[in-house]
Amino acid sequence: MATKEIKYEEAVAQLEKIVDKMENDELDIDTLSEQLKTAQKLLKLCRDKLVHTDEEIKKILQDD
Repeated sequence: MATKEIKYEEAVAQLEKIVDKMENDELDIDTLSEQLKTAQKLLKLCRDKLVHTDEEIKKILQDD
C-alpha cells in the first residue's frame, strides 16, 4: 500500500479486491501474507476515517 493518504472509497475498493482474490483462491501463501498485511492497514485507515468523520459530525450537530 502506498504511503500517501488515500480516500475511504479507494481503501474499500482495495479491500474488496483482496477479499475477492482470497475467496477465489487466487493468492499463493507468500502473497496471502502480504495481502493480509495490506488489508489490515486498509481496515485501520477506514476505521480511523469513520471515527474522525463521526466525531466531526457530532461536533457540528452540537454547535447548532
